[in-house]
Amino acid sequence: MTDTDALYDVREATGNSAHPSVNDVCELVLYRAASPRDDHQDAHFDEAMAEIVDRYDADTVRTVIRRILVEHYPFRTATVDLDMRNFDGVRIGTTAGWFLRELNTEQDS
Repeated sequence: MTDTDALYDVREATGNSAHPSVNDVCELVLYRAASPRDDHQDAHFDEAMAEIVDRYDADTVRTVIRRILVEHYPFRTATVDLDMRNFDGVRIGTTAGWFLRELNTEQDS
């Protein structure tokens, strides 16, 4: 992998229109934060994002997701200048990665 290769299969990073956009990922994260799934194996991601969106705001979460998926920021560094705990960047990045994988899997089927 070269320094210019995309780390995540998101449209803005790969240039591939078949990949979900970063906005698609943000919308799914925010939707699940607002409507956490019951009795789902990944419901803990929804609950974590609900807590983070309540603590900060949707725009801040979107900024962190974009920094991670498109701008290649490390999870902890993605929170810089946002008045946010570094650990929450890890939680957002992990969740965004899972949801991106889910969106890519849905498009492949």
